[in-house]
Amino acid sequence: MAINKTPNYPFFDVDVSKFVADFKVPGVDVEAIVSSQRKNIEAVTAANQLAIEGLQAVLRRQAEILRQTLEESSSLVSELMSAGSPEDKVAKQADIMKTAFERALKNAKELTELVAKSNAEAAEVLSKRVAESLDELKAAVSKGGRK
Repeated sequence: MAINKTPNYPFFDVDVSKFVADFKVPGVDVEAIVSSQRKNIEAVTAANQLAIEGLQAVLRRQAEILRQTLEESSSLVSELMSAGSPEDKVAKQADIMKTAFERALKNAKELTELVAKSNAEAAEVLSKRVAESLDELKAAVSKGGRK
């Protein structure tokens, strides 16, 4: 019984080179193309991993923001209750609302930057691989034609 090295993706265990071994196309290095496609799958996997790690970072930061907000809310309620006259309470509420709004904007900007960074990293992996893949394809076709 063969051990499945990639349990989540059993179709990756198929050795495509066995299927194309007898498939000869003049001017094409089939082995190089198969190798290139394997690298493409690895690049997509790496990009997905970066995207998942970015999402996890965003979720962790959102949880931290929520925790901080809850902690600050309880102390702000105490402050608001201890304010003196109705005018003082209204002024205190306005200050609290302004601070909360500014903090929410700052947090939203931070989360947006985290997402953008993660997306840029994943896109860079894919972009680099596409360029490499095109070079490999060109080389495979050229090499195969010289045999």
